[in-house]
Amino acid sequence: MKNTSENYQIDSLDRSILNTLMNDARTAYSEIAKTLRVSPATIHVRVEKMRKAGIIAGTELKVNAKQLGYDVCCFIGITLRHAGDYPKAIAKLEALEEVIEAYYTTGPYNVFIKIMTPSINDLQHVLINRIQSIEEVQSTETLISLQQPIQRQIKP
Repeated sequence: MKNTSENYQIDSLDRSILNTLMNDARTAYSEIAKTLRVSPATIHVRVEKMRKAGIIAGTELKVNAKQLGYDVCCFIGITLRHAGDYPKAIAKLEALEEVIEAYYTTGPYNVFIKIMTPSINDLQHVLINRIQSIEEVQSTETLISLQQPIQRQIKP
């Protein structure tokens, strides 16, 4: 598998490193090295090469949205008035803190977004007063998530 920006081809050692870090990004290089029977310097060099190649795009802290009071997760399909409205619409959607993901899509919607709100009342407010009021938005369709039984990253 190649990354065309740097033409770096990952091998089984890289995959093992990635799997370990994806399970716990705080795992010490020395611990990974011990498990994989290589030196910590080898782990460091491999990780840096994968960063430069764009394979590792950063590290992030996962937050439990429900524990922070965000009980409503929904997906909204957005149809734009005109295809050329996409850049303006995305800029306006990006300014809404409730929008946590956005996708430019094929099919019945031009844009598909994921939003999180504390309550259904908050969802209604965001939908009517913040999303549907965007000039470039022609229509929306909202799908409320009842649960998220699968959540994972792609395996290297």
